[in-house]
Amino acid sequence: MNKFLNLLNKETKTVIGLMSGTSLDAVDVALVEITGNGIKTKLQLKGFLEYSFPPDVRELILKNSVKESSDVEQICKLNFVIAEIYADAIGELLKEMGLNFSDVDLIGSHGQTIQHLPQKEYWGKYSTASTLQIGDPSVLAKLTGIVTVGDFRPADIALGGEGAPLVPYFEYLTFRSETKSRALLNIGGISNITIIKKNSRLEDVVAFDTGPGNMLIDLAMQRFYGKKFDEGGEIASSGKFNEDLFNALAVKDSFIEAPPPKSTGREYYGLQFLESCFEEFKDVPPQDWLNTLTYFTAYAVYRNYEKFIKPEVKIDELFVSGGGKKNKYLMEKLKELFENTELKDVEATGISADAKEAICFAVLANETISGNPSNIPSVTGAKRPTILGKICLP
Repeated sequence: MNKFLNLLNKETKTVIGLMSGTSLDAVDVALVEITGNGIKTKLQLKGFLEYSFPPDVRELILKNSVKESSDVEQICKLNFVIAEIYADAIGELLKEMGLNFSDVDLIGSHGQTIQHLPQKEYWGKYSTASTLQIGDPSVLAKLTGIVTVGDFRPADIALGGEGAPLVPYFEYLTFRSETKSRALLNIGGISNITIIKKNSRLEDVVAFDTGPGNMLIDLAMQRFYGKKFDEGGEIASSGKFNEDLFNALAVKDSFIEAPPPKSTGREYYGLQFLESCFEEFKDVPPQDWLNTLTYFTAYAVYRNYEKFIKPEVKIDELFVSGGGKKNKYLMEKLKELFENTELKDVEATGISADAKEAICFAVLANETISGNPSNIPSVTGAKRPTILGKICLP
């Protein structure tokens, strides 16, 4: 308890941010120096590491993210194992930097989402939405000896929100401009976009998931080539666009056309989304599948911009981050669609594109212990601003 009380009085803190997303590429670990809080927050990235999941654990997470193949005993075990993996990942980064666990003041951990169900369902007289992130923050706090904040999403859902996206709060603190209307696009397993119009207030921010990111592309790569992803978009660029397949995907995908606030995940864009199309279009060459899915991913982003954003604000700059940024063919398609908007790498602002989401959860943890709400009701649909996360003592 003394460690926590001393932490509250520190103006500058050394904070670890952890993020492992739906793509399960790796655990992103960022060590950030944070001064102040709220609108006065100043931060500096000191170190960053991508720590790979053990292959067997990755497969178990994927298996238990799908209702039909999930197992309550495995989920229970994964909740602890993932926390141990997070602790190892932090230890690896600190070792590289010549630091110890005792040099870190705070951890902000997103956890690993295995189900995100933001739409309310009725159970008798109760109606509920829900979300589940595993990699228990209390276990992580005990393993590292560091105050840990985790489980950020449930508080927002409890107040009627989607529990996502949460990154826009950090993006507003970091990317707001008095002269440019900006959009920030993150392409992980799912794509999400944040709109910060020039000279805006926090409550003016608009953000939501646009649809698939790398997820559908990765599923097709695993099916046709036995690989995790299409490196650089090389296979997609070698294929041809199949209009019939594209139209079938567009008809099937009701999420793209749904108005925000909205969020989604593997429970919608998992293998079950593509299964009927795999059967119907089994004669389409694999490279054409990759080409069409990659274009469809870019289209989903632009369609959401065209339908829900452009009528209110025309963006001047689109900053891209996430693993999808490395897919050159996907970036080409985005540039074609956003022809009158300047596409930029988020690193042009001095923020690491790879570390961005991990940095975000370091910032959110700092906001939580500072007593600041960090959801944005206009983004998530929650009834009011609220403090997010659970504070776990070592």
